[in-house]
Amino acid sequence: MKLAIMQPYLFPYIGYFSLINYTDHFVFFDTPQYIKKGWINRNRILGSGGKDIYFIVPVEKVPRETAIKDVPIFNGIDWKEKWKGQLSIYKKRAPYYKDVVNLIDDVFAVECKYVSELAIASIVSSCQYLGIDFKYDVYSQMNLPTIEVNAPDEWALQITKKMGYDVYVNPPGGKSFFDPKKYQDSNIELQFLAPDIKAYNQRNNGFIPGLSIIDIMMFCSPKEISDMMDSFILESTN
Repeated sequence: MKLAIMQPYLFPYIGYFSLINYTDHFVFFDTPQYIKKGWINRNRILGSGGKDIYFIVPVEKVPRETAIKDVPIFNGIDWKEKWKGQLSIYKKRAPYYKDVVNLIDDVFAVECKYVSELAIASIVSSCQYLGIDFKYDVYSQMNLPTIEVNAPDEWALQITKKMGYDVYVNPPGGKSFFDPKKYQDSNIELQFLAPDIKAYNQRNNGFIPGLSIIDIMMFCSPKEISDMMDSFILESTN
């Protein structure tokens, strides 16, 4: 049985969903320190002039050591209306514009005090739209036995062991942090999943890869996206 563990990102790119779709259980790791200008509260969509732009959920100022789960959304500005304005570029060019805007409206309707809650809601709703059978937990709510680690890769190792899974799957970007021997010694297979991102028609001059899942959902049907999610390169260290 395969487990993946990731920080909750806001409407992440398709590789995140490939990981969810491939594994049997997913854990939102919401206790690490919040990093500004990461993917927790922002992502990229198509902008004007053939370029990409960021959509952002503003957050309150918090101390540097604040955990992801404890970062409140800042509602002093109408960021939801700004988002809708940014999405207007898709209105005349994207065949699934109405469906995706309705999905985003449903996410906005969820009462979220913290940005991690909104990020998780964006992923759960996107999975429902895409027909992904999504079994997940939020780490801070799991009440697992105390975990002690001596290196960054041991979080995933210990969580996988305590949950009773025998395969841990990670994106390739974190490969350098992992010591495969630790996993082998614990009889856990360590895999790295690299999405093979295919170009799709963005009705744009050229193709901009790696945008938010919002962009793909605007232009592609759930069936087309399902096929894209199944296109990846898998590496096992065992």
